[in-house]
Amino acid sequence: MSKKKGNSGGIVYSTNPDYSTDSPEPEETDTLGNSHQQLRVKLDTKKRAGKVVTLIDGFIGKADDLEKLGKELKTKCGTGGSAKDGQILIQGDYKDKIIKWLQEWGYKAK
Repeated sequence: MSKKKGNSGGIVYSTNPDYSTDSPEPEETDTLGNSHQQLRVKLDTKKRAGKVVTLIDGFIGKADDLEKLGKELKTKCGTGGSAKDGQILIQGDYKDKIIKWLQEWGYKAK
């Protein structure tokens, strides 16, 4: 038997006539400037069947800007990847190249 996924937070019934199960959407924060971003670049193999990915973490800003940066890095590396949940995954070991590119673009990367 599968569990139903809902946004009610486990509440089945409420006697409060003003109760609403709709939770407010979290607001996206504005994207910080390149010089104010503290990006961490590392290699990761967890839960990837031993495959190496380069993980860029610590991006603060809108999802569109994260996708744009991820696409630019994937294009530079000539490989696949994804950008979601504040992280950019690049398939393969491109740590040194990505750090160099990010620093050229004005990001603080280590």
